[in-house]
Amino acid sequence: MFEEKDRHLCIICSKGTLDMAYPGLVLANAALMEGIDATLFFTFWGLDMITKSKMTHLKVSPIGNPSMGIPNAVGGLPGMTNIATTMMKREIHKLDFPDIDEFLEMIVDAGGKLYACKMSMDMMHLDGEDLFDGVKAVVGATEFMEMSEDAQILFI
Repeated sequence: MFEEKDRHLCIICSKGTLDMAYPGLVLANAALMEGIDATLFFTFWGLDMITKSKMTHLKVSPIGNPSMGIPNAVGGLPGMTNIATTMMKREIHKLDFPDIDEFLEMIVDAGGKLYACKMSMDMMHLDGEDLFDGVKAVVGATEFMEMSEDAQILFI
């Protein structure tokens, strides 16, 4: 599919939380800046990253995340998810990173390709109109396997 000298990165985005959205977007953007072809495949909850009604409302859950330093008993209190999300968004903006929708637009403008998982779309009762306009197509797992042949694959 690609010549030997060409580099290709495929990132499988499987989680729809704010803290799991940025790693894939940052890596795809970095790859594109280095001249590496980048493809992102959104599956299961990762579809939230490209679903119009959800992509600008991603949250961070403090429960089960030991790196946040918040005990689960406290993290489960009402409002803690919103507090954690606000704190993370503040730090992201301090670093001058764009919001999710802007980041996706930058990636598409730089030549990155976005694909949604057909099975996950069907499970979540979504159709193409629900998705960010930059999504190239809805594809099945076998199609993704073909397009990711000889690529470096990251699962996030």
